[in-house]
Amino acid sequence: MQWTAVSFREWATRSADGAAADRLAAAWVVPPAAFAELAPEHRLRVRSAWISDLHLGTPGCQAIALLDFLKTLDCQHLYLVGDIIDGWQLRRSWYWPQAHNDVVQKLLRKARKGTRVVFVPGNHDEFARKYIGHDFGGIEVALDCVHTTADGRRLWVTHGDHFDGVIQCAKWLAHVGDSLYEFTLRLNRHLNSLRARAGLPYWSLSKYLKLKVKRAVSFIGDFEQAVVREARMRGVDGVVCGHIHHAELREIDGIVYANDGDWVESLTALVEHADGRLEIIDWGACAAARRRCVAVPAVAAEPAALNVEVVV
Repeated sequence: MQWTAVSFREWATRSADGAAADRLAAAWVVPPAAFAELAPEHRLRVRSAWISDLHLGTPGCQAIALLDFLKTLDCQHLYLVGDIIDGWQLRRSWYWPQAHNDVVQKLLRKARKGTRVVFVPGNHDEFARKYIGHDFGGIEVALDCVHTTADGRRLWVTHGDHFDGVIQCAKWLAHVGDSLYEFTLRLNRHLNSLRARAGLPYWSLSKYLKLKVKRAVSFIGDFEQAVVREARMRGVDGVVCGHIHHAELREIDGIVYANDGDWVESLTALVEHADGRLEIIDWGACAAARRRCVAVPAVAAEPAALNVEVVV
């Protein structure tokens, strides 16, 4: 079988259909034998990792891609930075395929195997905030926390919904917006199904709208400034958050701002290397490169480049 980027993109565009997702997932995930061909140094070995906005319980969650990432990831600290389970959507309609169970089991297994796993709930899984300070299967539940990097920097970890004025002041409007966002994702899946048949690459409608609509761009900028301002007041060196589904890693007025993105559209994570360097991983691009290496043995010895953006 040829392992191409099209396999993944077709799965992503049709993921609302559970049966289609299962069939296409088999064509996308690199088989166990292929993993055996990869040398251990090609695995993603980092000191810490942050992921957020998985939205388990929704058709938009890219659970198969997430499982592939988690299987490849080796880390000492794993932070789940909110909106891991989408309680809002599950209350409206139940959706929980086997792949979503597998993600939960994989996270629990990492905790059992010695990885420190910390769950910081967000607005979509706010029900978990009732259990702050508890431990579930080795996974700590915390309102927020501070992570110290290998080079001594202190990073405040929070989901970020407390800095979203709509969530705080007009929650009903946030629910309306969530429904509209889900509609946009469904439309996006149909659109990309047509694009895939035409041989065109995946294209995110919602991401395009967020970056082109002036109010959305303004909201992202205001959100970043608000989070950084709070981090400065807390006396930390930086902040790691999620919430807005927009991966970013940069310094704002001397404070490190890191947003780990999401696993609905961008398939991104934030990692800390052994020397304390931070980096955003674009797993969609990495997986596509790795599939090309598996499909063409002549280049299999070349590991996929993971660098997207690094703060020194």
